[in-house]
Amino acid sequence: MRDVTVAPVTFEHHREPLGIGEPAPRLSWIVRTELPGWRQSAYELEIAPESGPAWTSGRVDAGELVLVPWGAPPLTSRERRTVRVRVWGSGAAGSSAVGPTAWSDEAVVEAGLLARSDWSAALAQPVLPASSEEPVVLLRREFPLAKPVARARLYATALGVYDAEINGTPVGDDVLAPGWTSYRHRLRYQTYDVTGLLTEGTNVLGAQLADGWYRGYLGFTGGRAHYGERTGLFAQLEVEHPDGSRTVVTTDGSWRSAPAPTVRAGLYGGETFDARGDLPGWSAPGFDDTGWTPVDVGPAPVTTLVAPTGPPVRRTEVLPAREVFRSASGKVLVDFGQNLVGRLRLTLPDAPAGTRITVRHAEVLESGELGTRPLRKAAQTDVVVLDGAGPRTWEPRFTFHGFRYAEVEGWPGELTTADLQAVVVHTDLRPTGTFTCSDPDVTRLHENVVRGMRGNFLDIPTDCPQRDERLGWTGDLQVFAPTAAFLYDTAGMLRSWLADLAAEQLRDHGGFVPNFVPFLHVLPFPDQAEAGWGDAAVVVPWTLYQRFGDAGVLADQWESMVAWIDAFARRAGAGLDFPDGGFSFGDWLDPAAPPENPGAARAPWQCVATAYLARSARIVADAAAVLGRDGGRFAVLAERAAERFRAEYVTPTGRVAYPSQTAYALALEFGLLADAQRDHAGRLLAEQVANDGWHIGTGFLGTPLVTDALTNAGAIASAYELLLQREHPSWLYPVTRGATTIWERWDSMLPDGSINPGEMTSFNHYAYGAVADWLHRTVAGLAPAAPGYRRLRVAPRPGPGITSAAATHDTPYGRAAVSWTLVGAVFTLALTVPPNTSAEVSLPDGSASFGVGSGQHTFVRTVTVPAPVERPQPFWQPDE
Repeated sequence: MRDVTVAPVTFEHHREPLGIGEPAPRLSWIVRTELPGWRQSAYELEIAPESGPAWTSGRVDAGELVLVPWGAPPLTSRERRTVRVRVWGSGAAGSSAVGPTAWSDEAVVEAGLLARSDWSAALAQPVLPASSEEPVVLLRREFPLAKPVARARLYATALGVYDAEINGTPVGDDVLAPGWTSYRHRLRYQTYDVTGLLTEGTNVLGAQLADGWYRGYLGFTGGRAHYGERTGLFAQLEVEHPDGSRTVVTTDGSWRSAPAPTVRAGLYGGETFDARGDLPGWSAPGFDDTGWTPVDVGPAPVTTLVAPTGPPVRRTEVLPAREVFRSASGKVLVDFGQNLVGRLRLTLPDAPAGTRITVRHAEVLESGELGTRPLRKAAQTDVVVLDGAGPRTWEPRFTFHGFRYAEVEGWPGELTTADLQAVVVHTDLRPTGTFTCSDPDVTRLHENVVRGMRGNFLDIPTDCPQRDERLGWTGDLQVFAPTAAFLYDTAGMLRSWLADLAAEQLRDHGGFVPNFVPFLHVLPFPDQAEAGWGDAAVVVPWTLYQRFGDAGVLADQWESMVAWIDAFARRAGAGLDFPDGGFSFGDWLDPAAPPENPGAARAPWQCVATAYLARSARIVADAAAVLGRDGGRFAVLAERAAERFRAEYVTPTGRVAYPSQTAYALALEFGLLADAQRDHAGRLLAEQVANDGWHIGTGFLGTPLVTDALTNAGAIASAYELLLQREHPSWLYPVTRGATTIWERWDSMLPDGSINPGEMTSFNHYAYGAVADWLHRTVAGLAPAAPGYRRLRVAPRPGPGITSAAATHDTPYGRAAVSWTLVGAVFTLALTVPPNTSAEVSLPDGSASFGVGSGQHTFVRTVTVPAPVERPQPFWQPDE
């Protein structure tokens, strides 16, 4: 079948299936063909060990090709197998069945260490120097190999963050390994193929070890050592020889340590490197470590070890400096042209020993100087001290900064753009989604969403990457998860984060979901059901199921989902009226809230909480149906909460008690209204938006809903006017101010160029970027109609001000693409539907929806686009 080919098999959600933790990984593949309407009807899997006969499924008459059960005997620890697949299928109706295809290329999968008994290593804990609060230490062990090397694997992790080297060469390209997990419950280990780094004879395994998240400063109260006072390295090197024997080298009491030339490394504070203390060859054979200190041996953390389910943090891009200039005060500043997350790579000059170069980082300028006030206690300052031995290149190892601008002090001679680069660092997720449109500011807005997500998906989904916080806030991800799942393959990364959420929720918090995961005791937040935040326990797994077709995540998180609903219902009380009151975040950062009181939203938190209780209970009822469980009590609770919402917050005609965009959007989009109330509520929402001058009037929880609510109420012109608004507050106001990421506040920078006076002001938060999901689904018109995009929903809705839009998404079945143009009244849609899927198409000419199969499709219609709304005079006027 030359016209049909099968891409190599993938395993679970792994990009690199080396050292996986699943003994029976589910398998997926993509069929590539130009044959229209092509559908797989059968497949055959072949799973082969390195020696011995292959297992085969035989022909399986099924159309499934996403997360197909393994079927073969489970993998054992360290086992390596190759997998290939071939399929049968046919094209559009009337064509004959064809097959089998040629076999796919072989894909290789290798298990990690699946049992606790596989580990023989001890925890090597260096004696930390008392002279440094954020020390970095070197650890090394020299060992012989008496035989040639056939294969070698390093299994490693740390209490802290580490970089491992063998014979002077880094073992991998990941950054800040092993990342941040709920260390009390889960500690990820990494697997490295180090076959090419070892040699017969003398070898050295070494590592640099820093505090990282384990021992370093975290949160906004200045605390450190939240998990422990001692860092440690835990490593096991296994070398296979051609004769079948194995040599194992582990961390134990024979290791030695010494202070590193990096004398300080903190995630918030930055890094100091003193080149005068450099130790060339420290991780290579022949280095004299007799003056080094023996390590202590700590308890092996084998009970918490887990293999990764997603990719590591890596350097993903290197950006040149755009401009070097002096501020009015004479400071040397560097502009990299965009707000980013990472660190600088410096090409250091030849200068006298002791020359001290200091680099400070910030996201914005204020009055022409580096705007550091929003960083609070996060210094974001790197220092390098030269050794006088000539030019060298230096980049920090154990920190990251959120910045666009850098201030450089102490550079000998004139600093030029050639002297420094910005290295972008984040979890190495596979990009899957794109969007563009005819309005360059909206396209830039979407670019800002992507850049903001990229910087904040740094091992965990954080709220911000620059100030003394950088926590995995649940509410931010809850609203952003659909956008994230379109833009990148987040399934593996977020399954790890959800595992941490469940562990902390169920073991430490009595069913309540922490406000951020991993959790830190940084403020006396009560263990309570935080509406919109704790709902991440329900919404995020459901989103992953909807977008990736993975019911396994619902099964894994089921106990967590149920526990959250039960905890939420307890806080709501018997009457679902939240009788105990107290504080709740609610519609956080409503633009009407004053800078000093970000929770003062127009929609009271009890109104928001009742709506979320109804929605999340309904989701859990739906998830129960997917899993074949009884979800009856959750369906009853959802309807009770909806009834409570209608009784307390809505008049019989559909007018909400608290006139706000968020209250109406919640009522409409969460299905809380009776049929007779919906039309009037939709009109009142459009009226509310008009009364607000077509300015956004929502905080974190209302923002993802308001444009959908307007669209579904038939007020598409109002939705577009809200999108295209450029006056503050709006999505495009930051774009007009030169923003390159999404801001935390609608006015993180005020119209006069000063930074918002609130204590909490970030220029890189992704929450308000949740509008991108509406851009994908409604402006471009590309959405899933069935879990995992097995069916697409293609329903572009042009509105005034935009004359073309396009989006692509790499679904589990292949790339889907839509693009449309509007010339006068002529609407043209081009559509690509991947093989093994179909699409429900709804065109904006008012005709009935219809279905199409896979392949290329073009539709031309005459349409009537809603007229622009009549805008009043703006209530905000720029200063004269």
